[in-house]
Amino acid sequence: MTLFLVIGGATALLLLIIGAVISARSEHSLVEDRLGKYLDEETIKEAAEEAKRDGGLLTDWINRQVERSSRGDRLAKVLAQADIKLKPGEFIALQIIIGFLGGVLSYFFFARGENRLTTILIVVLGAILTGTLGPRFYLNSQKGKRLRRFNDQLPDMLTLMVNGLRAGYSTMQAMEAVSKELPPPISDEFRRVVQEMQLGVPMERALDNLLRRVPSDDLDLVVTAINVQREVGGNLSEILDTISFTIRERIRIKGEIRVLTSQVMYSGRFLSILPVILSLILWGVNRPYMMKFFEPESRTCGLSLLGCGGLMIAAGYFVMNKIADIEV
Repeated sequence: MTLFLVIGGATALLLLIIGAVISARSEHSLVEDRLGKYLDEETIKEAAEEAKRDGGLLTDWINRQVERSSRGDRLAKVLAQADIKLKPGEFIALQIIIGFLGGVLSYFFFARGENRLTTILIVVLGAILTGTLGPRFYLNSQKGKRLRRFNDQLPDMLTLMVNGLRAGYSTMQAMEAVSKELPPPISDEFRRVVQEMQLGVPMERALDNLLRRVPSDDLDLVVTAINVQREVGGNLSEILDTISFTIRERIRIKGEIRVLTSQVMYSGRFLSILPVILSLILWGVNRPYMMKFFEPESRTCGLSLLGCGGLMIAAGYFVMNKIADIEV
């Protein structure tokens, strides 16, 4: 086991060094020259940083393998929604590295002194849990936080667009004002929309790309109103003003509901994670007591009880979340 850990750690370190060296040597001046006549200086710097990451041969190979599957498309979509500057292959490589570290920590904290089968089981379980659940939890958390911030900024964005349209701005100029005046994340997203239109992408497709990155029902309503107005005409400023009032009321009601249901949400999370934490503490403090579940004469009953307990904890968590999930 020690030899396995040493070889794995050396391999992971070598891969990180190779990736860093190859990325540092990548050429990105051609990207700057081609985009220079379309984009501003800040955007050129962002594109150059992305080009640095694109130059890794190892990263490109991993990305090509991942992009061939439907899972890679779904992962790329979620990464874009969370605004994490990683490719699907890079995220999967990060999961593998974190899983390896989780397996090492599981061995040193929970598996030392155990028999070979128990050690392998603990190491594999620790690697799977830390490599899969940890990055996924962080990814979903960032996605949810970013979506909430975007929805909170949406009424201000509509107000700014309405004022710009009434002052004589075009729709694109109003979006450009949003990208300059408002804070992230809404300014970043509309800056991408404006840049795509400057590069020749139709407005309808650019807005569809925005909706793909930000899966918001309120934004869907705004995009639909803009697309319909472009097709049939009408007073876009009045339409957006009405939508802004509706969205502000929805945000207010959602805030009140969130305050009333926050106790149920946090109680469900705490009560669900408490048995797991308590089991880990007992495993480290009183190992023979917890091993009663895995002894040959009581293994069937012990594993059945653990499985039943896990199912009841998961059912309770989902029921409490369903109670607190009120649709507005």
